[in-house]
Amino acid sequence: MASPSPSQPTYIPMPSDPGGKPIDHEGLLPLVPIHIVTLPSQLPIEFLEPSPERKLVIGFDCEGVDLCRHGTLCIMQIAFPDAIYLVDAIQGGEMLMKACKPALESSYITKVIHDCKRDSEALYFQFGIKLHNVVDTQIAYSLIEEQEGRKRLVDDYISFVGLLADPRYCGVSYLEKQEVRDLLRQNPDFWTHRPLSDLMVRAAADDVRFLLYIYHKMMEKLNERSLWYLAVRGALYCRCFCINDNDYADWPPLPPIPDNLIVEGNAPEEEILSVLHVPPGKMGRVIGRRGASILSVKESCNAEILIGGAKGPPDKVFIIGPVKQVRKAEAILRGRMLEMY
Repeated sequence: MASPSPSQPTYIPMPSDPGGKPIDHEGLLPLVPIHIVTLPSQLPIEFLEPSPERKLVIGFDCEGVDLCRHGTLCIMQIAFPDAIYLVDAIQGGEMLMKACKPALESSYITKVIHDCKRDSEALYFQFGIKLHNVVDTQIAYSLIEEQEGRKRLVDDYISFVGLLADPRYCGVSYLEKQEVRDLLRQNPDFWTHRPLSDLMVRAAADDVRFLLYIYHKMMEKLNERSLWYLAVRGALYCRCFCINDNDYADWPPLPPIPDNLIVEGNAPEEEILSVLHVPPGKMGRVIGRRGASILSVKESCNAEILIGGAKGPPDKVFIIGPVKQVRKAEAILRGRMLEMY
């Protein structure tokens, strides 16, 4: 059955406080409408016209085909406390996405998202949008784990399904996600089909409907030092795959270290993004057999080291972290590149 039209929203339940118990996925109240958006006028004015007097926090995600610079962004999901908006980038096109640009780049609207890198890349290269002011729940999860004394293993990133299942944040099993993944394997163009099916609407909405709830749970746990790391790392992750010729000069400045952390005499080190170019045909040597070479670099440096992989870019290594650790990783990687000749 086709999904409702934009003027006939469907309804899904939004989470209420679980009190430490798993949320009842079927019986949640209140019900909130899901609006399918093809025109800017169908979006809230406070979203379209960001203002310091009306600061917002929204859940945010994107769906598409091979979502990256070269893929196709099909849907943007925006979750408010009282409604979810599925912004149809295919039907609404450039005009609709252009109308969303001020909000997505605004400091007055906080975008809560899980793993922002590829979404940001798609927005930048396909629509010229520089995603800004994000709270990335994948980063926040790692910071809370570290803050509470649990060290994350190299390349051990919490998935969105794993985050939803964690009773500290939500306690929901997301079984339908696997169904969608199976459909995507069978039909990579799944998100291009119109009209949106009921399954497409549910799956898109489910990817954002718990984000605000999780956000508030995480904000209760994060201390001020971790909040700065969350802000600066979110900004660096947003831009890392958005390579341009001016060293990101057209992006907003990174959040400064708060004065009170400096006064305390234990200020965190500045964090940066470094992009290393790998000579043609040499990336396999950088990565090593079964990833052994790049893994050893990651284990020796307190920095995130990212490879573009199948989605690209194929000749770059991205390093994010404290300045000294990034420089250390650069030196090791450059040394290994020299050994190749």
